[in-house]
Amino acid sequence: MSLAERLQPAIILGAALLGLALGQLAWLTKPAEALILPLLMIMLTGTFLQVPLRQFGNIRQHGGTAMLSLALNFIWTPLLAWLLGWLFLRHQPALWLGLIMLLVTPCTDWYLVFTGIARGNLPLSLALLPANLGLQLLLLPVYLVLLAGVVVPLAWERVILGAAPVLLTPLMAAIVLRWATRQQAEAWLTQHLLPAIQPICLALAIAAMFTAQGRVILQNPTVFIQLLGPLLAFYAINLGLGLGLSCWLRLAYPDMASLCCTTLARNSPLALAIALAAFPDQPLIALTLAIIPLIELPVLGMASQVLLRLRAGWGSP
Repeated sequence: MSLAERLQPAIILGAALLGLALGQLAWLTKPAEALILPLLMIMLTGTFLQVPLRQFGNIRQHGGTAMLSLALNFIWTPLLAWLLGWLFLRHQPALWLGLIMLLVTPCTDWYLVFTGIARGNLPLSLALLPANLGLQLLLLPVYLVLLAGVVVPLAWERVILGAAPVLLTPLMAAIVLRWATRQQAEAWLTQHLLPAIQPICLALAIAAMFTAQGRVILQNPTVFIQLLGPLLAFYAINLGLGLGLSCWLRLAYPDMASLCCTTLARNSPLALAIALAAFPDQPLIALTLAIIPLIELPVLGMASQVLLRLRAGWGSP
């Protein structure tokens, strides 16, 4: 794990505090608000560019473990997201909606870092990456209408029209960049330039978010505490479920570690970009998604250490 990756939680916290300070300058709020979506779309372009599409066919080599991961991410987790929102946030519909948007979007980059730390099966995680990305792009509007529509009134046309440009523009840009760059240049782009740019874009986007919505944040100072309960419950339940199913199915340790990491990490930049585009009049939804990485990254680090401690005693299949 690189120094930048280890410092990411501190960088995000620093960006949020800087944004709150800058938010006291009223003339900065409009320019900051205009910067958020472009920064997130640059980050999404990098994410789409790094998706190893050639790995998609390899998912068949990992058989039942890959199918179990997809089932946990796209069948079990959306139901769990709705239930946790009902248990913890039913009197805060904007936070409930933000929680649903986060939990139904599996991560497409960070989980590889934590899989590596936990000595998991990286080829399995790489094979799952394009499937995770494709399915969440297709299913997120469905989840919003079916699950979030119970929480707040939603029109599917509004969701799709709001989300489509935010998703399609970075996707097309990534396709064009992949086509335009030679193999050596593409490798340099994805392995060196993008890993340096993406954390900066995320930090700047969060700073801009807290600058633009400083008043909303100060009016809702307990949002962070309200989100702790459902998020920690999600991580504990999914980690326990991953361990239990792996033990029951007698999976080897690397497969078990990959399964746990891919069902824990979430894609907050994608969810945040869609929230800003689809729900511009509900800043608390976007605020929820901007705060969550402050909780997610330390928890994923602790989860990878828990998996490493289990490694020596984990039985073979």
